Amino acid sequence: MVRLPLTPDEVERGRALGALVRRARGERPMLRVALDAGVSPETLRKIESGRVATPAFPTIAAIAGVLGLSLDDVWAEISTVGERKVS
Repeated sequence: MVRLPLTPDEVERGRALGALVRRARGERPMLRVALDAGVSPETLRKIESGRVATPAFPTIAAIAGVLGLSLDDVWAEISTVGERKVS
């Protein structure tokens, strides 16, 4: 399967998602959050750093649940990335 290159907006949304997850995690250890969410610490690290710009929905849902974020809040944070540049 060939994966298409990410658009600049997708890359920016990935960075915004990573920043949101880092803020929500706060001082909690990355290992604890990853294990509680059922993802590898490496996956969480990549999401937080923006290296995984388009993580799978179940992964984001699990991390958001552990961090007490609603999926509506996550979407609100990342969906306006492209719109921010226009204003």
